[in-house]
Amino acid sequence: MTSFTTHYHTLDDIANAIRICTQCQLHATRTNTVPGAGNPHADIFFLGEGPGAKEDEQGLPFIGRSGELLTRLLQDAGLLRDQVFITSLVKCRPPKNRNPLHAEIIACQPYLQAQLRVIQPKIICTLGAPATTTLLGIKQPLSTIRGHWYSYHGIKLMPTFHPAYLLRSRSKIPLFQEDVENMIREYTTMCSL
Repeated sequence: MTSFTTHYHTLDDIANAIRICTQCQLHATRTNTVPGAGNPHADIFFLGEGPGAKEDEQGLPFIGRSGELLTRLLQDAGLLRDQVFITSLVKCRPPKNRNPLHAEIIACQPYLQAQLRVIQPKIICTLGAPATTTLLGIKQPLSTIRGHWYSYHGIKLMPTFHPAYLLRSRSKIPLFQEDVENMIREYTTMCSL
């Protein structure tokens, strides 16, 4: 991790830095930054790709339709949002909900690294291909790698579908539920060691 990340000792420090960030073009069109939300000591860390319109409006991650689905599916598995931490690769909304550009992801990466350093999660769950590809560098289709365990700098990582994709492809919801259940089983095993 770069020395940049060591300047931040709390999630509030990181959020304050994000609020004034102008490192990429996304700052010019944002209403609010969306640093992330949840338990500052979370053992499970969810990572999406970028905020949407509702998130940009309110400054909170995953609060639109896909966020409502994520919340419900996590609750069905026994996880509450205040038990986990949820954020995105980029902390400002890409225009028209396009995928974040490589340069935008790179500009935001120090904030993500700082969040991981402060929170020190036991498990990362990447939601969708952009988050998975960014952390793992794997360019295979998400459908072939989801549900399998990987490692990101010594942290267990589980790739799965993004909730926005699940809204369009509801038949994949049971696979997402399998992945979350697998993650909870692994977490329970880790805690019992």
